[in-house]
Amino acid sequence: MSRTPRTSIPAPRGPVSSGERALAPDLARGAMLLLIALANVPWFLYGSTQGTTTMHPVEGSGLDRAVQAVMIVAVDGRIYPLFAFLFGYGIVQLYRRQREAGADDGAARRLLRRRHLWMIAFGFLHAALLWVGDVVSAYGLAGLVLVALFFRRRDRTLIVWAAVITGLLALTAVVSLISLPFVPTDMAAEETFGAEFYGMGVAVSAESNYVTSVLMRAAGWPVTLLTQAFVNVVVPVMILLALWAARRGILENPGAHLPLLRRTAVIGLGVAFGGGIPHALYHVGALQVGDHVSWIFGSVEMLTNVFGGLGYVALFTLIAYRIQNRPVASSLPVVAVAAVGKRSLSNYLGQSVLLAPVLTAWGLGLGATIGSAAAAGLAIATWAVLAALAYLWERRQYRGPAETLLRRLVYR
Repeated sequence: MSRTPRTSIPAPRGPVSSGERALAPDLARGAMLLLIALANVPWFLYGSTQGTTTMHPVEGSGLDRAVQAVMIVAVDGRIYPLFAFLFGYGIVQLYRRQREAGADDGAARRLLRRRHLWMIAFGFLHAALLWVGDVVSAYGLAGLVLVALFFRRRDRTLIVWAAVITGLLALTAVVSLISLPFVPTDMAAEETFGAEFYGMGVAVSAESNYVTSVLMRAAGWPVTLLTQAFVNVVVPVMILLALWAARRGILENPGAHLPLLRRTAVIGLGVAFGGGIPHALYHVGALQVGDHVSWIFGSVEMLTNVFGGLGYVALFTLIAYRIQNRPVASSLPVVAVAAVGKRSLSNYLGQSVLLAPVLTAWGLGLGATIGSAAAAGLAIATWAVLAALAYLWERRQYRGPAETLLRRLVYR
């Protein structure tokens, strides 16, 4: 009696190799991490009084004020959507590689689910130990939910949902603008915006006992997790759009999508910067708007952040397309930036490892004495140190400690 041959189940395909990677996503991630360092560092300046509409200090030298204005226009709130888009794009890339290697749909989706669960765990440790504003766990949670709900949906469904959510953001901004004349003039700005939220961020950085600071960050992590994953609806919008874009290989094959990328870069960054300029002028005192209506800047910027994230994605992709077949693509600066992008998790966590002990009260306490310009310089220096390390790792073909650990846990 013959036996039925046993069907072997393909093992999960390993992580992508360097030779398989497209330049655009890695270049975008590398540049994004510099902007993330700049966006995060104001949260450590506990020796200053923060504004009621932004985490930036309300005082400083002329250079400090200029730095604050540039950050509000071009960086604050624009970078996390870019991060979310690249994360969502990577979901499709990972799934596609598994399927092409012979894994069935269930096995590939289980791998995604395992990766997102481990991201939540990584993010919790990062938040508890070092950085209250961790986004790794938020993107892991958003990926876990959105893959379950939308991964098998048609392209049209992805676009419709992204458009509906963006439309609600636009409606909120319009209603807010229309309601401005009816806001009581005796209402303080602190009652209408996130002064308490910013104060909590300062309080964590100002805590001199490290163990107490860990407990504070861990206690606030669930709220931060849900807020960044879903209350800030920009993240789901960007992930849905990324799923749509990845199905078309827009970042891997930008030459076939140049008109779309150019329009997105011009319109996206134009809307984002235009929406941020009034807020920057208000913060530095050049625009006289009643404090009782200052909350409008948050409402408008929530919408413009969508455009800013897409604009930056398109801009970095166009840059990568222009240089990818030229000698400059193998130059040290480009290789270093792309090396940072390949090791985005290690570099993101590494920023906290370097910045938190220097700036917080439980460390050297530098955040109590420096201004915005010095803090921005420190953020740039931190990114440069990590970029140099990433370049050395690239030369030695080492993935990075966080990537190595995560992949061992995910791929087993």
